[in-house]
Amino acid sequence: MMEMFSPLLNDYSERFTTAHDRVLQQIHDEAMQSHAHAHMLSTHVQGKFLEMVSTIMRPKYILEIGTFVGYSAICLAKGLQEDGELHTLELRETDAATAKANFHRVDLDKKIHLHVGNALDIIPTLDIQWDLVFIDADKISYTQYYELVLPRLSDRGMIIADNVLFHGEVLEEPVKGKSAKAIQAFNQHVMDDERSEQVLVTMRDGLLLIRKKHN
Repeated sequence: MMEMFSPLLNDYSERFTTAHDRVLQQIHDEAMQSHAHAHMLSTHVQGKFLEMVSTIMRPKYILEIGTFVGYSAICLAKGLQEDGELHTLELRETDAATAKANFHRVDLDKKIHLHVGNALDIIPTLDIQWDLVFIDADKISYTQYYELVLPRLSDRGMIIADNVLFHGEVLEEPVKGKSAKAIQAFNQHVMDDERSEQVLVTMRDGLLLIRKKHN
């Protein structure tokens, strides 16, 4: 695994990023301290980035693919319109239960709709035009997720895909590992897609911001 950013740079970024409210910070810290897969959690800086993007966009409908413990969903939900909804998908029932409890802690359980199961099966059942989509699930299926949600993206909509640097493994020659290869293929697929335009942001493990082209 490649060390892309120095701890000093990460610490500096954290220091000059606005703090979360107390309960959201507790949710973040609890997961970091006790979850066996805490590395999957968005960082404080990325959480505030998602919150800020959502707050600027003021989406009515948000789709999150990969709930984990609900931290990123809560960050995204802060920008929802008053009558807006966030639909989040989680495969693991244990994490879904934790996320549901966390949504209740921040009084968002009426705005956030949690779906448990395989995202590839659930997404086609949600007949909604999405204003904002956050992809942070199994890397093998990223291209499939993209193809499912792009046609349902609103005219002002945006897709944000996480982990598009995959710990720096996409920079290796040749790219090795099943997930790294899948992410590299996804990045190339989006780059080659004439329907969309994108920018890769080198925050944490990489974020790809995608929107449909308007001819």
